[in-house]
Amino acid sequence: MFAKITSAGRTNIGKKRSTNQDHYLIADLNKSMLVHSTSLNLEAQSRLYGMSHGKLFMVADGMGGHLGGDRASMLAIDLLINQLLNSMHWFFQMEKDQESREQGFIEDLQIMLQKAHEAIEKESNEDSDHKGMGTTLTMSYVIWPWMYVVHAGDSRCYLLRSGELRQLTRDHTVSSQLVENGGMTEDEANNSPWSNVLYNALGAGASQVNAEVHKVALEPDDMIMLCSDGLYRYLTKTEIQEMMLGELEPTEICRSFIDVANARGGADNITAIVARLEQPDGKQPKTRVAAEVTLEKLLGDVTGYHPRVVDDEVGIDTLPDPI
Repeated sequence: MFAKITSAGRTNIGKKRSTNQDHYLIADLNKSMLVHSTSLNLEAQSRLYGMSHGKLFMVADGMGGHLGGDRASMLAIDLLINQLLNSMHWFFQMEKDQESREQGFIEDLQIMLQKAHEAIEKESNEDSDHKGMGTTLTMSYVIWPWMYVVHAGDSRCYLLRSGELRQLTRDHTVSSQLVENGGMTEDEANNSPWSNVLYNALGAGASQVNAEVHKVALEPDDMIMLCSDGLYRYLTKTEIQEMMLGELEPTEICRSFIDVANARGGADNITAIVARLEQPDGKQPKTRVAAEVTLEKLLGDVTGYHPRVVDDEVGIDTLPDPI
């Protein structure tokens, strides 16, 4: 039994940047066959498609100056797409002998991210205009009833279930590392210059990328959200949760997120993907919790708001783990 997925994505340059270095992707993965010649009643060069074998969501937030950041985030998604399409045997065979194949699939995801990292580094070293470029990459692959998340950087993947929003990914920033090791409080981290420094990303001069991978069992009525830091630095977790709990469709939720982030300063590029897993077979959805925060209230509540601002010229810093 499959859940229907309704999804949308949106990206915006923000109010301060001269270019948009964020990129996103929403795609269905399908088996297909390209017909070259046949005696059947089909046109040559027509393509036949099988059923969907999963839904793919990606967000990449580039860094490294005017040219490098945009190129790095675009290249990361392109490279992941090509690798995924060339390893489709994993997706098509997941239901057969799943336990023994799954570990190999997860290892493949980690290898894919490392290969993308190496390709970005190679181009960075060969082209002076792209020197030091890098990008975050957060990818969600949904093959019902599972979701696999692969992640590096400080873009995020969230899961909303039964009215509660949970951040699935960790922020790979030095300040987050300090919080995890007890060297800094959450409030201190929010105002720390270390919140702008990544210790793990694709490219940016690092020797390797460490892919964070999660497997999540999904349920009908779950919602998934991916975003760049240009969004969550302007909206609290509670605000994101309550906007997703309202009656807006995913495309309107994405637009509302961006409107609020821009109204509160929009100092960075802003990207969001929202997906809703609906009940299969036309069943009625569970009653949604009424949202207490309206878009109008959020847009009007901008006085005294001081978000952290990331400088995209600040790249990755491969500092050792704080003690």
